[in-house]
Amino acid sequence: QVQLVESGGGLVQAGDSLRLSCAVSGRPFSSYGMRWFRQAPGKEREFVAGISFNGYNTDYTNSVKGRFTISRDNAKNTVYLQMNSLKPEDTAVYYCAAGRAYDPNRVGRNYGIDYWGKGTLVTVSS
Repeated sequence: QVQLVESGGGLVQAGDSLRLSCAVSGRPFSSYGMRWFRQAPGKEREFVAGISFNGYNTDYTNSVKGRFTISRDNAKNTVYLQMNSLKPEDTAVYYCAAGRAYDPNRVGRNYGIDYWGKGTLVTVSS
């Protein structure tokens, strides 16, 4: 069983930065492609960013390109989401997801999610 635990959320002002972390335990982390999703109040969950198992390939939804960076440290079993220039519309619960079949260059953004974390809340005030 794989467990994903997100951390790093909080209340910030527009223009600020946050770094989210997702610690993974239970299986070899390095074999999983990782993704971040978010769900704003009253909206569907949406893809934010993804990274391949080795960190070589990344993908971002258009609204965060140039502001967010996904990265991973396989030695620490952790994936990160650095969020800069935050906007009120970034307010959401952010979830990390693991999938062995996921690679940004090979499959769709919603393909093959094996495990979800429980999420961390990011609130951006104007």
